[in-house]
Amino acid sequence: MTENGEDSSLHQYREAPDKGDSGVSESRPLKTSLVDVKPCKEQDAPKLPARNGEGEISPYHPRPPSLPRQSKSSRSGSVEETVRNRRLRNSQESLSDPPETGSSTDSLKEGQTAPAPVGFVISSAATIRNQDSSARPLSAVTTGSQVFRERGSSLSEYERRPHSQQSDPTDQRVRSTKVRLSPVQPMGPLPALEKSFVSATLRAANRIDRDRLDYAVLAREKLGERLHRNLSDSRLLENMGSDSASVNSMKSSYSVLSPIRPQDVRNRSFLEGSLLGSGALLGAEELDRYFPDRRVGIYVATWNMQGEKGLPANLDDLLLPTDSEFAQDFYIIGVQEGCPDRREWETRLQETLGPYYVMLYAASHGVLYLTVFVRRDLIWFCSEVEHATVTTRIISQIKTKGAVGIAFTFFGTSFLFITSHFTSGDAKVYERILDYNKIIEALALPKGLPDTNPYRSIPSDVTTRFDQVFWFGDFNFRLSTDRVDVETIMNRTVGSDMDPLLEHDQLSKEMKDGSIFKGFQEAPIHFLPTYKFDIGCDIYDTTSKQRTPSYTDRILFRNRQADEIKVLKYTTCSSIKTSDHRPVIGVFHVKLRPGRDNIPLGAGQFDRGLYLEGIRRRITRELKRREAMKNQSSSTICAIS
Repeated sequence: MTENGEDSSLHQYREAPDKGDSGVSESRPLKTSLVDVKPCKEQDAPKLPARNGEGEISPYHPRPPSLPRQSKSSRSGSVEETVRNRRLRNSQESLSDPPETGSSTDSLKEGQTAPAPVGFVISSAATIRNQDSSARPLSAVTTGSQVFRERGSSLSEYERRPHSQQSDPTDQRVRSTKVRLSPVQPMGPLPALEKSFVSATLRAANRIDRDRLDYAVLAREKLGERLHRNLSDSRLLENMGSDSASVNSMKSSYSVLSPIRPQDVRNRSFLEGSLLGSGALLGAEELDRYFPDRRVGIYVATWNMQGEKGLPANLDDLLLPTDSEFAQDFYIIGVQEGCPDRREWETRLQETLGPYYVMLYAASHGVLYLTVFVRRDLIWFCSEVEHATVTTRIISQIKTKGAVGIAFTFFGTSFLFITSHFTSGDAKVYERILDYNKIIEALALPKGLPDTNPYRSIPSDVTTRFDQVFWFGDFNFRLSTDRVDVETIMNRTVGSDMDPLLEHDQLSKEMKDGSIFKGFQEAPIHFLPTYKFDIGCDIYDTTSKQRTPSYTDRILFRNRQADEIKVLKYTTCSSIKTSDHRPVIGVFHVKLRPGRDNIPLGAGQFDRGLYLEGIRRRITRELKRREAMKNQSSSTICAIS
């Protein structure tokens, strides 16, 4: 017997649960048979404990309590003592009991074990606890340990106890009658999702896919529910799940049209004139939606057609080269010595570019043609288009030499495109410089468009009045050396290094001296001279004049801010051989700025008749091609039979 009147065996029994991690039920089986487990009823009288041969009380058999069970009123008299005992026991158990000091993961593991039924208790444990209930304080687990109260665990007090303490009837009376169920665990692995909600990689709206293979694949994937059509081409969304996260992610990096609320339609005005105004058509919000990196793609082509009536059978190599992955947003085509039928030329361009593009504007000066095509969903952000012409001939009625310029504003960036044809002749460098000076002084642009930066404008130079300027055409500058020397250098040229030839280039020399094209730049040249060829072949002039091959056809650019124009490609189109000149093409990415809504907008105007005629020809050409393939296959079958 101990000092407080308890048997040593009983003390050993009460401390037994602390030796294991979770209780007796997990470390070793009980020796008590099912007969010893009885329903706990208030009217049942306690039984005497059984004694073994040595006179010791067996811890596995019940005995009557030494004192009667205390009522609630009698227990409430020793509240202060009970509180002190609780605090002592809390501090001891929190340091010694592994389940109490373990992590929340351990508590979850304990909660997975099956608790004892509420209506059944171990008779011996109940009898022993009833005997010393007046001397032993309530367990810290009964009232909740301070550690667990601060932890705010979602598990109930009953689930966090060892199994030996879960069967304590005293704890059952203190514990709330409301039972908190443990979390439901799945019986097996969860099924895989049938639809992935990760946004598929979208192709840009300006991707040229002639066979529409990407759309055909999406059409075969029939996914029931679809999103509302926010893209300019609604077929791009056919393989996406209907989640708002995908739409939001697309809005940040692709040109996505958002739904418009009726209140916005009532209140929105495109004449706010504010750079930062919310809802401005040309403001930063619209600019970032269509161009997240604020750069627009511009495709420039210049070609001296030599006045030929017959046009190439196919202009795809000129406008849609196979080595380009994406088409550009603007197509600017300048022609010198153009074909007699200008309308036919423009129709062929529309037929080649197809329904993705519309002709924004076209201007001419004699046989100088300048045409601007824009992606059809970007036309709303263009201002009114202005043009002007200058002749450099002494007699103004002769319009074979001179320049034509087209100017407009796109968002907040002003553009000027000039195509020109300078005086020809190997030694007429001075005359060509005069042509340049006359053009920059006499080209009357802009007319009604506001200057985006008047502080940097010079009245005597039209190229200073715009943010981005592209000047291209047949400048007629030659290589100032004999043809034999030029051919020798070309034969020794390895790869695309044209520096030995460019050392004799008249234009490069004059630009370095600052006498022409002030402030303009040119991309590095890695192609052979574009003039002068025999028609239909790649042989330079074999006529009696034996003209020296030269870089007469060039594309130059100028910007107000440094590094706002990035060159992606600068090359020649060698497959078109209907002229003695080879076309030269350049692809650029140009920096854009948000604009104000106080400029005269173009309001979506374009040449509708040309658009319909070009599409009609495109369809007719496709039908003829299919018919020819059908006839060819049928004739082949007949020949075999």
